Formats: sequence, structure tokens, C-alpha cells
Amino acid sequence: MSESRRSFLGKAASGAAIVSAPLYFKKRAHAVQSANDRKTVASVGVGGSRGRYSRGGSIAMQASKLGQTIAVCDVDTRHNEEFDNKFDNKLKMFTDYREMLEKSSPDIVTIGTPDHWHVPIAIAAMKAGADVYCEKPLTLTIDEGIEISKVVKETGKVFQVGTQQRTENGRKFLQAIAMVQEGVIGDDVTANVAIGGVSKGGPFEVTEAPADLDWDMWLGPAPKVGYSEERRKMFRWFFEYSGGKMTDWGAHHIDIATWALGKQATGPVKVSGSGTLPPSVPENFDFVKWFAGEAMLPNSFNVAMNFKLNLEYADGLKMTVQDNYVSEDGKTKFPNGILFEGSRGRFFVNRGKLTGAPVENMSEADKKKIDDKVVELYGGEPSGHMNNFFDCVNSRRDPVSDVYSHHRTMTSCHLCNINLMLGRDLQWDPDKQEFIGDDQANALKTRPQRDGYTM
Repeated sequence: MSESRRSFLGKAASGAAIVSAPLYFKKRAHAVQSANDRKTVASVGVGGSRGRYSRGGSIAMQASKLGQTIAVCDVDTRHNEEFDNKFDNKLKMFTDYREMLEKSSPDIVTIGTPDHWHVPIAIAAMKAGADVYCEKPLTLTIDEGIEISKVVKETGKVFQVGTQQRTENGRKFLQAIAMVQEGVIGDDVTANVAIGGVSKGGPFEVTEAPADLDWDMWLGPAPKVGYSEERRKMFRWFFEYSGGKMTDWGAHHIDIATWALGKQATGPVKVSGSGTLPPSVPENFDFVKWFAGEAMLPNSFNVAMNFKLNLEYADGLKMTVQDNYVSEDGKTKFPNGILFEGSRGRFFVNRGKLTGAPVENMSEADKKKIDDKVVELYGGEPSGHMNNFFDCVNSRRDPVSDVYSHHRTMTSCHLCNINLMLGRDLQWDPDKQEFIGDDQANALKTRPQRDGYTM
């Protein structure tokens, strides 16, 4: 069913009602650089007092402890100044990442911007000579994933995606992957993923942008619209900048399920099911025309509110993706996590627990076998996610959250969203990376980009 991660990378570059029983693994310190060898770091998109998400600032500070931070770039100058105040030595501050790359020439760039900016900045950083750590979800579209995979291969740069479930959270997800791939629950495994839904919101008031925020730069390649605080703070609930819960939590849980099922180098052949878009989106709305600027929507949330979808693979394996999971008998329910079901049992995992009879019934020998499998999957003893990135910057190996497998994860997320936009089942060719016999679906593999901000 699966292959080792090292083997895969070589090919790529060319609340369920159950009780927790954790497994235990050895820890290892990451490779520490001497002061003279510390890589220079520039961070783009760090968040601050006027934002909602702080992950960009968190990864920037993690990188600063392993490297030497020399520059910060945020379209909000207040956020630049707040980040700069965390350091004894004054940083170079920028609002345009292109100027930052030209004037700072960093060894490493961290990216924590809104999602629609991830790929353009990452490609520019790699072409400028930097290795990159980019927050998830990496891509806004399927074609962005194809393009960034090419650039990583062409430049030879080390690229880590911030899907930290591959490393952290008590290694529960690594253990879950190892259990599936070691056959603990048998064959014919189905991964049932729940990622939550989104409430309706809007229409929102359009106001003047803060004077020290470059709103046009914030929008970048996305359509030009007036400023509203909701667009800025809740950008993940707008298809213009993200993909709702499908690319938010889906980038985590669909990712783990994809790895467990051994589908990191391929993808599903069919997506089916349905969901509900907000009332602000008319029935049978033409998203292709909307992205092309030929149709209008209110200034409201427009991503899916709820959904129940199926991803089917060529070998018959399946993944279900829903806002909330409810079993057919109604006895098992959970709003966030993954339930793996096989021919010999089932178990549940999320960030808080790894539970179920297959976990609780493991002998010490079974735990040792899973321990060994985790090391194989990870490519060594697991370390912190940023530590893994810096280790790979030194060794020039692919990190645990490589761009190639994450592109495949994100493709599954985008397939689900395109199903919801079009309201119909879709056939997908994972080798050609295109929809079969569906021009409208293929048109949604990409997005028009605004003049002055094209890749």
C-alpha cells in the first residue's frame, strides 16, 4: 500500500468515543550551528496587533533562534515595527518582498502571509537564492502546485511547508501513519476526515484602509476591491485568498490521511459528494466567470459552509472529507480529526489524542515496531519542524514536509473545492494532473492574476 518517504522523494524529484493510549519515542536534539555559521533569515508576513493569525510571527521567531534574522517584510508597517522591537539589533524593514530580496539577500526566507501570496513570494525567494519555510496551505490553485514543484526541482532549494503535524503534536500523527502502513488495522483502509465548517458572514462594510497598511500590496494578484477588516482578518473564508476549511484544516488532516494511505506521489481519480455554499453565492453561480472578473458576488464569505465528499483512488481505497463526521449508526461523532477504519479494526487521531482498541492493545514489541516505522517514515529520529528544516538546509536533503507531497495533498483539497463550486462529481487524472472531459473544471485549476502581480 505504501512506500518509504525516502523512496517517494526520490521519485517525486525526478471526538470518537474511544480512550487515549500514547506511544513513546526517543527525542533527539537538532543540529546546532556555531555563531559564525548561522544562516541569515528574512521573514515575510509576521502578523501583529491588527491581524488575526499569528503563525507567521511564530515561525519567524522559531527561525530567529536557529539562524540570524536580518530583515522583516510586512505590508503593515506597524507589524514590521512590532516585530523589530523583539530584537536587540534593528532589522531592515520592508513592505515589498521584492525589495527585501534584492537588498537583503537572505539565506532563508520564512513566509507567513495570507495564502494567496505564498507561491509568488516563495518562487521569487528561491530564484533569488534562498531556502524557504512557508506556512500552509502552500497553494491557492492546482496549477500553482505544479509550478512551485518545478521551481524547487530546478533551483535545488530546500523547501519546508508548515504542516507541523508531520513532526509535532506528540508525534501522534506519525504514529497513526505508521500503524496504518504496518497493517495494524488490516487492509482496505478508509480514512474519514473531519475539518469543521464555516458560518455565513456579510455583507461587510467597505472602509478606508489604515494609512500605514499597503492594501493594494496585500491584495497583490487577487482582484482589486475596497478594504474591509473582515477580508483582512478572515481571509480564509474568501475564495479570492484561500479555500475555507478545505485548505485550512484540510491541509493538515487530508495531508496525514494521504500519507497513511500511501498516496503522496499520486492522487484520487474521482471526487464525489456535495455541500452548501453561503446564501451570498447564487445557485449555479459561474465561478470561472467570477475569477475572470465577469461576474460579481457581495462582500461576504463565499467558501463552503458544510460538505460531505468522497475521494476515491484507482486501487479502490477511499477518503471521506466532511465538516463533521457522524457514523451511519450515529454512535461515533467528531468535529475535527481522522478515523481510520480497516478490515481488522479502527482508531482515531487528532491533536489531542490517539485512541482506539488497536492502540490500547499494542504490546511492547508492537510499540517498538511502530517506533521503528516512524523513524523510517520521517527519514531519521523526529525533531521539531523548524529544526528539521534547518537540519536539511545544512544537509541539502528534502525536509519532512516537502513540496512535492504537499502539492498532492493540496490538489486533493482543491479537487474538493472545485466539486463544491461546480456542484457535481468529477473525474481526475493524477498522472496528467487534469480533469477528464471537463473544460469548466480544468479552467478552475488556475486563476487570473492582477496586472503588476503576475508570477
